[in-house]
Amino acid sequence: MKALYNNGEVRTLAPEEESHVIRHTAAHIMAQAILRLHPQAKFAYGPATERGFYYDVDLGEEKLSDEDLAAIEAEMAKITKENLPIKTYELPRDEAIRLMESRGEVYKVEHIGDLDADARITFYQQGDYIDMCVGPHLTYTKALKAFKITGQSGAYWKNNSENKMLTRINGVAFHNAEELQAWEKEQEEARARDHRRIGKEMQLFMTDDLVGKGLPMFLPKGYVLWQILENYIKDKERRLGYLHVMTPCVGTVDLYRTSGHWEHYKENMFPPMVMEGEEYVLRPMNCPHHMRIYANQPRSYRNLPLRIAEIAHDFRYESSGTLKGIERGRHFCQNDAHLFVTPEQIKSEIACVCDLIFDAYKDFNITDYRCVLSLRDPADKKKYHDDDEMWNTAEDALRQVLNELKIDYTEEIGEAAFYGPKLDVNVKPAVGAEYTLSTCQLDFCLPAKFNLTYVDQDGTEKTPVVIHRAILGSLDRFMAYLIEETKGRFPVWLAPVQVKVLPVSEKYMEYSTGVLNRLLDEGIRAELDERNEKIGYKIREAQQVEHVPYMLILGQKESEAGNVTFRNRDTGESETSSLEEFISMIKG
Repeated sequence: MKALYNNGEVRTLAPEEESHVIRHTAAHIMAQAILRLHPQAKFAYGPATERGFYYDVDLGEEKLSDEDLAAIEAEMAKITKENLPIKTYELPRDEAIRLMESRGEVYKVEHIGDLDADARITFYQQGDYIDMCVGPHLTYTKALKAFKITGQSGAYWKNNSENKMLTRINGVAFHNAEELQAWEKEQEEARARDHRRIGKEMQLFMTDDLVGKGLPMFLPKGYVLWQILENYIKDKERRLGYLHVMTPCVGTVDLYRTSGHWEHYKENMFPPMVMEGEEYVLRPMNCPHHMRIYANQPRSYRNLPLRIAEIAHDFRYESSGTLKGIERGRHFCQNDAHLFVTPEQIKSEIACVCDLIFDAYKDFNITDYRCVLSLRDPADKKKYHDDDEMWNTAEDALRQVLNELKIDYTEEIGEAAFYGPKLDVNVKPAVGAEYTLSTCQLDFCLPAKFNLTYVDQDGTEKTPVVIHRAILGSLDRFMAYLIEETKGRFPVWLAPVQVKVLPVSEKYMEYSTGVLNRLLDEGIRAELDERNEKIGYKIREAQQVEHVPYMLILGQKESEAGNVTFRNRDTGESETSSLEEFISMIKG
């Protein structure tokens, strides 16, 4: 595959470059199609992305429908068939501005003004469409073989909420039709696993715009699952000496000024609320509260390590375009903890944290994950606390511990927390891109900011080191992960409803109620379907929609014999046994 570079050179692409150039060219062809159908359109940015491409467009007052998107895709197909040659040229700044002004491209003119004075300004042209771009691009439009427009969303110009909201049109592009078909199959699988759809069908959680975007509400069955996860991790933590606390969902702005979050994280926080002259914010994380708990009383080296844990409600102002059910919301609950340790305890405590992470992964059958050592970008003085010595010490310490524990990991620059490096455990879900579930962060920064101390063996005051860690991450995201991995078919111990009692008719309701009460007495999560519906309908709904692991079908034979017939969700097979045998099987 050949590509055209902005110096006019045509050369064969390396394999790793091909996808980027294909997607970049697709963005230009899409822009040309948009302009043909919507001549008033003004274009902002249109890059290739890791998995596709998009273009941000100002369409004035016009709103696009699904039919409009389909028309744009059809016009793209026409442009590729026209086999327009793609050409490139360079213009001096003044001429570049005049060209863009003559075409009404106000965003491109502003973009030119943002460039360095000595920057090269190059253009690519296909037919009557001209775009300012650094390239490279395919040499002819016909070289774009397979593409699809995937949707639209809103996007602020320059990602600044004070600027105009533009229309972002998204798409994907591939080397050939076979790759596109494979992608479409993957999307079909993603829809089948989408936790938002499954969560709605199983009545696990809901969202409501009147309550607020990104603020999910857990329904009874979803909250049962939430509590199972909470009790699971709390029990493991208690066995390891963690002390659970409960702290407020708000804090003063001064609290976050002290921690540094106000300086480094304010854009992701909800705005302050002023009461009696004091500013409060919804908390985005819990470490400042836990720092104050530590500072509540004098500490000795004999008190360390001190492990403070909390299932904590947090709030972050995520942009509406990034919200995704309970996987990413504006409210979530972290399985959070902060370990206050001496320098000598760092290795053993991080080892225990890693053991806990991987132990939990075994329990949930999580096998596809990778470990990442997330480091700061030394050149980014705005994002990260500016203390080179502290950073070098923290990064070297965490790297050394991971090496000594023989944990395989890769290093990624610019992914650290603003106060310290971290180990991220990223899972690869059944569909979609990987994301972080668990994290373990090493912090020499915040303890000093809060003036935390302990009295060491020699009687001197020392500053503790803090390990921030989350095993299940947020319970919300962890639940979303489990829903999508299992398609809602949770193992028996996790299922919100483990057994559905299904009387064949009203005549057997009394017997069915007795069976239900016996199950409840044994701590089994069971429900009775009392509806006047056909038994086949009840079975299909319990098995295929609610994904209940076991259904008890109770009729005359079961009532007279005092036993149960149970249907297995996963095999679809039925078997008859005594109630006591069935209870032993469920609990065993």
